[in-house]
Amino acid sequence: MSKRPRRNHSPAFKAKVALAALQGKKTLAELAQEFDVHPNPISDWRNQLLERAASVFGGGAKAEPFVTWLRFPINQTCSTEVAPVFWTGFPQA
Repeated sequence: MSKRPRRNHSPAFKAKVALAALQGKKTLAELAQEFDVHPNPISDWRNQLLERAASVFGGGAKAEPFVTWLRFPINQTCSTEVAPVFWTGFPQA
């Protein structure tokens, strides 16, 4: 089995893939297959786009995070795992 040479992707290609990842219509695995790229760079490019999106419109300030990571205290039970959520309350018991 021969090793594939290292590929350098253009900024336009990275932006196209990152925007597709942000849309959320396809999973990382589906995007990886469609664009012939490993899922890890896709998530990296998506995160870079989120972090640097505010600098496009001037100022160079960091963008506010779109997703808040929810971490439950150790002594509180919850039926969901630690995951990105868009809500700020705890489930009622």
